[in-house]
Amino acid sequence: MENLSETKVSKIVAQNYKTAKVFSKYGIDFCCNGGIPLSEACEQNSVDVNQVVEEVKEELAKDAEVDYRKMKQSELVDLIVNKHHNYVEETIPILQAYLNKLCQVHGERHPELFEVKELFGQTAGALTMHMKKEELVLFPYIVKMEKALAAGEEFPMPNFGHIDNPISMMEDEHTEEGERLRKIASITDGYTCPPDGCQTYRVAYAVLDEFEKDLHKHIHLENNILFPRAKEVFEQNQTVAEQ
Repeated sequence: MENLSETKVSKIVAQNYKTAKVFSKYGIDFCCNGGIPLSEACEQNSVDVNQVVEEVKEELAKDAEVDYRKMKQSELVDLIVNKHHNYVEETIPILQAYLNKLCQVHGERHPELFEVKELFGQTAGALTMHMKKEELVLFPYIVKMEKALAAGEEFPMPNFGHIDNPISMMEDEHTEEGERLRKIASITDGYTCPPDGCQTYRVAYAVLDEFEKDLHKHIHLENNILFPRAKEVFEQNQTVAEQ
């Protein structure tokens, strides 16, 4: 992408919708009044253009892939929390603001927006509770198991009993949210913006699409890598304790 500071805000968003998150953070209008250079938009909003440019670049560089299977459990937990949990926490209020605006401006012509808003509100509440349970209960125990195993020590039985108990609960909740987002995708025809949709409409649907894709990756890391390993370590400890 060319010199960002001299590129029109609307063009930056059109080329990569992820940048809309940064502009929303600083109150920069990328929709109706986005046809001005980023430098001018920053000046109008009394924000540092260099800071905004750096954050836009960071947003564009977030897709670097790593081999998660080679990571330690503690490293994987940190990645899930710092990347995926933080993404959910940061993106929920942004999407809710977009959906509120769309319902106000386009709801009369597109009543399906109200159902999308309701469903996403349910997802927002459920995921917030879900992530806290992981961060406060399950993940700390997984990290504790890893440390004990490395030190050749036994680790005590948790209050929740067998580790299958919280893992099964988390997996069930993953399934529930996956189904809810699939319903949103169906209602929006695969996040297809209608012909009369504005820039905010297009960005909102693009971010919803990204949100679902990120959740799929998030769930994959837990269901297919973190949780099976945690079960193996737990069973190893049980076997040692019984000998």
